Amino acid sequence: MHLTLTAILALTLVFGSAPLALADNHAESAAGSEGNAAGHVMDIEDDDESETGFGAAGLLSRGNREDLPTLTLSAGMPLADSGEWKLKSGRYYEVEIEADGSQELALVGSGFFRAIWIDEIVIEGIEIRPMAIDSLEFDEAGTAEISFIAIKPGAYMLQVPGSSLQKIDITIE
Repeated sequence: MHLTLTAILALTLVFGSAPLALADNHAESAAGSEGNAAGHVMDIEDDDESETGFGAAGLLSRGNREDLPTLTLSAGMPLADSGEWKLKSGRYYEVEIEADGSQELALVGSGFFRAIWIDEIVIEGIEIRPMAIDSLEFDEAGTAEISFIAIKPGAYMLQVPGSSLQKIDITIE
């Protein structure tokens, strides 16, 4: 049986771990032993962790989460203390983006936003579950929190349009 990467990812999100090798029951059947459906059932307990370190929630497990440093949108100031992030594909991240209201500022990064799966964006307690985004724009002071899974390895950037100071380089490994 051949599974594509997409099928494996989908099964991982649904069942909480990579699919088990649905193994060679064909060889057992040929040898005359009885194969049964119970041999194909994954045994997952709520607090059990698989060999990958994921719990029952798979990629969304608490053990697979990491908080990133806050990004701050402020006129003429850098976005973050560090000018780069190194992320791991398959890891769940949360980042807060704070705007101080000093200027109307946007944060763009269409390449990055297409290389991640966005779980949710939370703005003032309102949870938004988008299919995709191209940018976020803050007209006044406020905070948005983005929760996502890094998917596609590569080099990306988030930045305030037209600014070389207000950017962060992102590598997904």
